[in-house]
Order: sequence, then structure tokens, then C-alpha cells
Amino acid sequence: MVFDNLPLIDLHRHLDGNIRPDTIWDLAQQNGIALPVEHFNDFIPHVRIEDKASDLMEFLAKLDWGVKVLANLEDVQRVAFENVEDLSLAGIDYAELRFSPYYMAMSHNLPTADVVAAVIAGVKQGCSEFNVQANLIGILSRTFGLEKCQHELDSLLVHKDNLVAIDLAGDELGQPAELFEQQFKQVDKAGLNVTVHAGEAAGPESVWQAIKLLKATRIGHGVRSYQDPALLEYLATNNITLETCLTSNYQTGTIANIADHPIHTFLANGVKVCLNTDDPAVEGIELRHEYHIAKTTLGLTDKQLQDIQLNALHAAFISDAEKQALLKLKSANI
Repeated sequence: MVFDNLPLIDLHRHLDGNIRPDTIWDLAQQNGIALPVEHFNDFIPHVRIEDKASDLMEFLAKLDWGVKVLANLEDVQRVAFENVEDLSLAGIDYAELRFSPYYMAMSHNLPTADVVAAVIAGVKQGCSEFNVQANLIGILSRTFGLEKCQHELDSLLVHKDNLVAIDLAGDELGQPAELFEQQFKQVDKAGLNVTVHAGEAAGPESVWQAIKLLKATRIGHGVRSYQDPALLEYLATNNITLETCLTSNYQTGTIANIADHPIHTFLANGVKVCLNTDDPAVEGIELRHEYHIAKTTLGLTDKQLQDIQLNALHAAFISDAEKQALLKLKSANI
């Protein structure tokens, strides 16, 4: 259940994990890029999860075709624009779209800073055309190592005025947050917010590192936080929001079943959570679906769902005035 008098907000949504299958197919034909099958319907399983992946890295591999077809900056701008159109189609009032510029640039050796500019241009164009509000979060993709992350950060900081935060995503187990402390000192100096993927592939220690070393004020996923009572208390006391992605956590194998998700534990301990899509094109879902399964599969009450919707508003990386404006906009439309 989504409360229509409150803004519908998606804070954990990967722009490069939401490239439409038909756009991937179209760009492959346009750019002369060979695909593994001859018919579009046969291509869907290559870019969308069917039930669940065996682990996080298999899930992430489904995203690869989306960036392999980005042969030029116009392609990048197109998928950014379409991401905003998808927000409009899903009835989302505000979103923070995160993206890894190096990941989007690497297949065709595009200039990483120019990829950032193309994403910014596409999102601005989409927001204007579809009357949707969105901001951008730059990702450091630790899967590619420290050197590439520094290059990625340098490219993002060129455009820091068009970003609201920096994220650390990718291989959480192989590249722990402690390796990136110097990069996030630069982020802090640049005055950007911090959200970090943690507690998904690794345990509570990953969440502690994200908070203590990288100064994260939001945690992407944070599923395994339930394993540490002291961490739950810290999250609640310090108003650190968990960006929860129910379907994604099931599809990556982070949880065995949706019904096993520890969201009840988080709520019972006063930890703020919000619901998000993660990679909607790869998962085959949208945000209202996440609220639906939170109610029907997890049995969250209407009051809990209302609070979760408000948590997303309060945790958004926008000013208090902008938050109030979103509230007023929804109230005026009821």
C-alpha cells in the first residue's frame, strides 16, 4: 500500500541498473554490437533475473549488457533520460539516481568525466519534460579497485555541484570500505553526503566501517545489521537510515525468502528504513511492488508503511524546504 497523500520516493535506484531491455537491444543494433541471441524475447534472461541469482556477483553480471552497448555519449544521455521517464511512469515523485561513471564508460573507453556530464544532461532533460524531481549520486565502484575508484571520484568531483552524494558499491567482500578512507575524506571536503552499500554481501563489520570510516549517514541494504544488537542501537540513536530493497535482497541471495527479511527486527529496534527498487529493469519490478510485498508477504501494518514512506522523505539528500514542498505538492493533488 502506498499512501497517495505522501510523496513516493526511491532513494536507492541504480541508473545503470535500470537500462530498458528494448533500449539495450536497440543500441546493440545501432552500434553493431553482437548479442548472444537472435531474437529479443530470448535476450530477456540475459538482462533480467528469473527468480533469483546464486549470489550478488551473478546478479551484478546481469547489468553488464546495459553498459556494453553505450558506445557514445548520446547513448549515455538517452538512458539517463529514459530513467527519468521510468520514474514518471512509476508514479515516483522524487528519486535519487545513482550511477558508476567508470562502469558506464569502460566498454567503449568513453571519457569518464564526460559520461558524468551526459548523465546530468539526460536527467535534467527528463526532469523538465516529465515534471519529476530527481538528484544524482555518484558511485565509486570498488569492484575495479582503488586506482579506478580514485579516477572515478576525480571525474565526479568535476561535476560535484550536480550531485548530492557519493556512494561506494560493488565487491563488498573483496574490497572492504577501510581501503577507501582517503577517497571519502575528499568527499567530505567537497561537502557531499555519503551513502554506502554495506551489510549485503558482508556482515555488520562492513556497516560499522561505512559509518565510522567513511561517515555514511545512510546505508545501502544493511541487511546483516540485525546480527549486531549494538549496531542496531547505534543506527537508531544516530538516525542512520537503511535503504531497504526487498526483491533485490531475495534475488541476490542475501536472504533466502522475502518473508525472512529482517525488516521487522529493524523496525522493532527503532531503526529507520525506507523501501527502494535497487535495479528495477534487472529485477522486473517497480517501487509500488515493494510496498505491496511489504504488506502482503511481510505483513507490515498501514502505520508502518506510512512511516516508511515518511522515512524516505526525511532521509532524502535535499533541504527541509524541498521536503516540505514535496509534502505540499502531494496534499494539493489529493
